[in-house]
Amino acid sequence: MQLDEHTLARRRRDLGEDHPDTLAAASGLAISLRAAAEYQAARELEEDTLARRRRVLGEDHPDTLASADGLAVSLRAVGGHPGTVTSADNLALSVTRRDEHQAARELAEDTLARRRRVLGEDHPDTLTTASGLAISLRVVGERQAGRELAEDTLARRRRVLGEDHPDTLTSASNLVMLLGRLGEHQAARELAEDILARRRRVLGEDHPDTLRSAFTVAGALTELGEYQAAKELNEDILARRRRVLGEDHPDTLRSAFTVAGALTELGEYQAAKELNEDILDRRRRVLGDGHRDTMISASFALILSGLAADPKAREVMETVIAAWAQSVEGRPPGS
Repeated sequence: MQLDEHTLARRRRDLGEDHPDTLAAASGLAISLRAAAEYQAARELEEDTLARRRRVLGEDHPDTLASADGLAVSLRAVGGHPGTVTSADNLALSVTRRDEHQAARELAEDTLARRRRVLGEDHPDTLTTASGLAISLRVVGERQAGRELAEDTLARRRRVLGEDHPDTLTSASNLVMLLGRLGEHQAARELAEDILARRRRVLGEDHPDTLRSAFTVAGALTELGEYQAAKELNEDILARRRRVLGEDHPDTLRSAFTVAGALTELGEYQAAKELNEDILDRRRRVLGDGHRDTMISASFALILSGLAADPKAREVMETVIAAWAQSVEGRPPGS
């Protein structure tokens, strides 16, 4: 990222703020910022770059539309997921996040219309925008519209790119999320299992995308009440993530937390309690006490302590797990 910053500073000095090469450097830095999870900084840079490209190149120029698409991605990432409201501060944050998602949705709709007109329905850039818009529609609650767009995008990518192309599998994964949110868990499971088989074959068992697909299959199994199968798959994912990513990686800890939830569903409260205590210690050290995931683990620890003695604790546990699942849905790709 330092190289990108240096390149941008040099081009601004030598060529000026609005030169196409300067704006290309700004766009490249925004991509690097997103990759480093600095989403707000990426959003601010993309907003400036988009405004300049619109003025210099025009609304429909491919570079302008690329900036618009990048800004929509950053807005979705900044927005996260509205989650559950637990305080006045969180209510304000929730409203802000909904505003970010709505802004991302409106920008993606405009970009999609322009790319369809300029590039055509099946152009890869058009389909990238359509895929992002389907995510925005899901998060703002327009799930049926999101599902229809995701199905259309998947069909086009299968035809244009092939069944196993990474972008095709990304579209399929988006559709799995929408099917789950619409309560079509069996259809979600079947599609998720197909994605997993393809990623295992193309990428290998331990690739991060493969493990994310396996995590999605495990979630579908849980929704269908197949807790033992979900537990076994989650334990395999956890072992692989520990080996590939390390004990303290956020994805590893999310897998561990899911295993703890599966153990709880199977009545193995002591094992769940011990695993969650380890997760909580690691999250406190890595993420801090105020992080959403840390707080959920802390709440879950209290629930597990009294779960066997007090049946009402299970209702609280289900609320906590649902809140955690919502926070996971809104994470940017790669979570």
